[in-house]
Amino acid sequence: MNIGIDARFYSEAGGLGRYVKELIKELEKQDSGNFYHIFLNQEGFKEYNPINPYFKKILADVKWYTLAEQIKMKKIIAAQPIDLMHFPHWNIPFFYRRPFVITIHDLILLKFPSRRASTLGPLKYWIKNLAYRLILKHAIRSSKKIFAPSNFVKEDILNNFKVPAKKIIITHEGLTVLPPPNPDTAAAILQKFSLQKPYFLYVGVSYPHKNLEKLILGFKKFQEQEKKSQLVLVGKKNYFYEKLEKFSEQNKVPNVIFTDFVTNDELATLYQNAKAYVFPSLCEGFGLPPLEAMSFNLPIASSNTSCLPEILGNAALYFNPVSSADITEALKRLTTDEKLRQKLISAGQERIKFFSWQNCAQLTLQEYLK
Repeated sequence: MNIGIDARFYSEAGGLGRYVKELIKELEKQDSGNFYHIFLNQEGFKEYNPINPYFKKILADVKWYTLAEQIKMKKIIAAQPIDLMHFPHWNIPFFYRRPFVITIHDLILLKFPSRRASTLGPLKYWIKNLAYRLILKHAIRSSKKIFAPSNFVKEDILNNFKVPAKKIIITHEGLTVLPPPNPDTAAAILQKFSLQKPYFLYVGVSYPHKNLEKLILGFKKFQEQEKKSQLVLVGKKNYFYEKLEKFSEQNKVPNVIFTDFVTNDELATLYQNAKAYVFPSLCEGFGLPPLEAMSFNLPIASSNTSCLPEILGNAALYFNPVSSADITEALKRLTTDEKLRQKLISAGQERIKFFSWQNCAQLTLQEYLK
C-alpha cells in the first residue's frame, strides 16, 4: 500500500508540527510493509531524513491556507502512486478525489471566529473564514476516516456536522520528553530572561482563545500580595504577543516577562525552575503543554473548559477561565498549599503515563490498513 502524508508542518514548533513529526517517527519504527510518501516544504525537507527505506520524502514547498495550496498540492500528490492520503489538518485540496483520511485537532475557528484572532482586513478575513468553513465541511464529509485527539473533539464534530460516529477515531496524542536541563547553564538562562523565583509559567501561542489577558489580570491581583512573583509567558514574538505586551503595560501589571522564542535547553530550564504551570485556555483539542509541564514535576492550574478535564484528569487544579478572581485564587493555592502541590505533582506523574506517540501511531496505522 502506498500511503501519503502531508507533512508540510513538519518543521513548525507548534502542536501541528509536533504531531506530524512524532507520528512519522513512530510510523517509521512500526511499519515496514507499506510505502510512505512524505510531502514536505523546504524547511521540513532539509530537516527530515528517513531512517526507514520504505519512507520517501518529496518536496512540496507550498504555503498552507493559500490558493496555491488548493492548486499545486493536488498536482504534486497526483504525481505519486498514492492509495491513501493522510492530511493531518483540515486544509485539504478541495478537488482532491483519491481516498484520504484527516486529523481534526479542534474546531476552534468555528467557536472563536473573531476578527481579534486575525491580522487580515475585514473583507479578506470574511472570505478566508468562508473558505475555511467550506473546505472543513468538505474534508469531514469526503474523508474515509477522521482522527480526533480527544473525545471532546469527537463530540464537537458530531454536534456540528452530520457524520457517523464510527467514522471518528480517537487517537490521543503523546508526550515528547525534552532533554533534561543543563545545570551548568541554568543560572545564565534565568539571568538572560531576568527571572527570579517564584514564577508562574505559560508556554504556547497567544491567540485570543488562549485567554492570556484574563491570566494577566488574575496575576495582577495576585501580585498585590506576592509582589516578588513573576508571570513568564513563553512564545515567539508576533502580532498577538505584541498586543498582549501592550495590554500588560496599559493595565500596569508588573513582573510579566515575555521571553520570545526559546531553545529546548532554555525551555527545560524554565520548566525546571517554575513554581507552577498555568493554562487558562478557553478551548483546546488536546493540550500538550500541561503534560510537558507535568514531566518536570510542576503542579498544574488549568481552565475547566473543553477537553482539559478529560486529558488532565485529577492532575490539575481547575478554575473558571472567564473569572480573573478564580485565576487569582488558583495562583494563591498553588503558592500556599504545599499538600495540594505535592498531590498534583504526584498525580501528574501518573497521568502522563496514559499518553504516548507510540499508541497514537499504532492506532493510526490500524486505521490506514482497514
